[in-house]
Amino acid sequence: MRGANRIKTARARRLRRDATDAEQFLWKRLRSREIVGYKFVRQQPIGRYIVDFVCREKRLIIEVDGGQHAENAWDQTRDAWLGEHNYRVLRFYNNEIMSNIDGVLQTIVDALCTGAPPHPVFALGENRPLPASGER
Repeated sequence: MRGANRIKTARARRLRRDATDAEQFLWKRLRSREIVGYKFVRQQPIGRYIVDFVCREKRLIIEVDGGQHAENAWDQTRDAWLGEHNYRVLRFYNNEIMSNIDGVLQTIVDALCTGAPPHPVFALGENRPLPASGER
């Protein structure tokens, strides 16, 4: 069993500490299961990336971006990798969050309430159920 990656953990902590105004504004609305009861965490390492917010239960990632991310090839590669690992990614621009938080939150609610993530075992192409408790 692998332990936590100290470099990624330190970077994620720094990103949480140095969050943008838009990230802080959105986080106040996402935290404490305030969005239809789903838990979000922020600046979470997933694979080789660190995502802004993620609901692990629904495998929904929310990215808060400035204008420099518009049609960015690196972001497209990142989103493709996350998609291959059964995550859905929603991207919002800073100004959209600051000026239309209700619309942003409604989009998030809609995404949480539709399109359940694939079953983890079947997503891997296996045709057997998950083991019962204690059968590992």
